[in-house]
Amino acid sequence: MTNLHLTDDGPRDAPVLLLIHGTASSIHSWDALLPLLTGTHRVVRIDLPGHGRSAEPDDAGYGVPDQARRAGAALDRLGVGHVVVVGHSTGGLVATALAEERPGLVSALVLVDTGPSLDTYIGPQVAFEAAQWDRLTDDQIREAMSSAFSRPGYEAPASLVADVRGMTFAAFTAAQQGSVDYLARQPIPDRLTALGTPALVLFGEDDRRWRPSSALAAYRAVPGAQVVPLPGVGHSPIMEDPPRTAEALLAFTGSPTLSRQSSASPRT
Repeated sequence: MTNLHLTDDGPRDAPVLLLIHGTASSIHSWDALLPLLTGTHRVVRIDLPGHGRSAEPDDAGYGVPDQARRAGAALDRLGVGHVVVVGHSTGGLVATALAEERPGLVSALVLVDTGPSLDTYIGPQVAFEAAQWDRLTDDQIREAMSSAFSRPGYEAPASLVADVRGMTFAAFTAAQQGSVDYLARQPIPDRLTALGTPALVLFGEDDRRWRPSSALAAYRAVPGAQVVPLPGVGHSPIMEDPPRTAEALLAFTGSPTLSRQSSASPRT
């Protein structure tokens, strides 16, 4: 199994957060949020297979459950017994799959602008061909990712452009297909309902990739889920508005109910 590149910040004896980025990104998508979390949490960030500094899987396994198993193995190597998993965009799919694969490990889920089902997708169809992949300019990459942001004047960080450049075309397309396949098998709200894991859903009200009204309604139907709409931001609150994202996340992880459930979670 291919090991994942990870970073491990914050107090070692604090509650653990695992942060999982979306497709064509890396641990750097969390850079602005990280210092807002490490005062109270041990924060582990991973690069998914074929992203950032993680190698492409030797078995070509980009299926979401495969990625989740690798994330779980990374936590095992760190000796983490239970964790709150935070996933942005398609990273929320991997977070959900990890809870399905390892319910004793995942004490709670936080999904940030994770599309609930394929029929709520409203973003542009970005179709690159293999022959043009290595010739993409920075402007072309930024244009392709422009729907990930809605805040006026916000420009995608250079690190995101570098993340795309660092991927192979095969990894990009395989990761995209893995996400589509996972959503097609069962919508995320149905998976959360079956799991019963405490969940927080943060969703930008100006998301340009997933229809916010439909997404919010779908997640509100999940019993016990906390759903927090974020006015004035789009698909990437973790970059567009880190303070508000951190405030909602920390309020959730610090709630008495979650603290009791986390301390009672079985260690694996």
